[in-house]
Amino acid sequence: MLKRLIQSLEASPVMKRGEYNYFINPVTDGVPLVEPAILREIGCAMVRVLDLEKIDKIVVCEAMGIPIGIALSLMTDIPLVIVRKRPYGLPGEVAVHQATGYSKGELYLNGVGAGDRVVIIDDVCSTGGTLRALISAIEQTKAEIVDICIVIGRGDEDLGRPLKTLVQIEVSEDHVRVVDTCL
Repeated sequence: MLKRLIQSLEASPVMKRGEYNYFINPVTDGVPLVEPAILREIGCAMVRVLDLEKIDKIVVCEAMGIPIGIALSLMTDIPLVIVRKRPYGLPGEVAVHQATGYSKGELYLNGVGAGDRVVIIDDVCSTGGTLRALISAIEQTKAEIVDICIVIGRGDEDLGRPLKTLVQIEVSEDHVRVVDTCL
C-alpha cells in the first residue's frame, strides 16, 4: 500500500529556501499535477488508520489539505471544514497564527463548535507549526480532537498528542527518501 505515494515522493525535486531543503510534490504543492489515484490511495490509507467512529467533521487547512480532505470526506460521508487563509468574520471564527519552517501567516477556523468530534488531516508536518496552531484553535472551540493524521512526516516534532503519519521522509539537498510507512 502507498506505492504510488512513495514513488511520487522519491521522484520529487528538491530546492533550497534559505537553509531549508524544500521538496516539491503534487500532494504538498499541487504541482505538476495531482493524480486521482494517489488521492484515492491516501484516502484508503487514512480510512484504515484513523478512528472515524462518531466523527462529526474532518478539519483541513487550505490549500493542500483540501484535496486530501475531499477524498476522505467522499469516502466516509463525513463533512469537511476548511481552515482558510482569510477571515470571514462569522460568529465563533477563531484566528490561527501559524509559523512553519519557511513561512508564517494567519488562518481562520469556522464551522467547529463545542462538542464536535473532529479529526485533523494535513498534507505534511515538518516543524509542526501549523498543526500546533490548529490544535490550539480547535481546543478554544471546546471541540474534541479524536485523531490526527498527516500524509507526510518530515522530522519528529512533538505535538503533545498522538499523531498518525502515513509516510516518514528524509530530505537531503538533492533527493527525498521514504524511511517508514504506517501500513
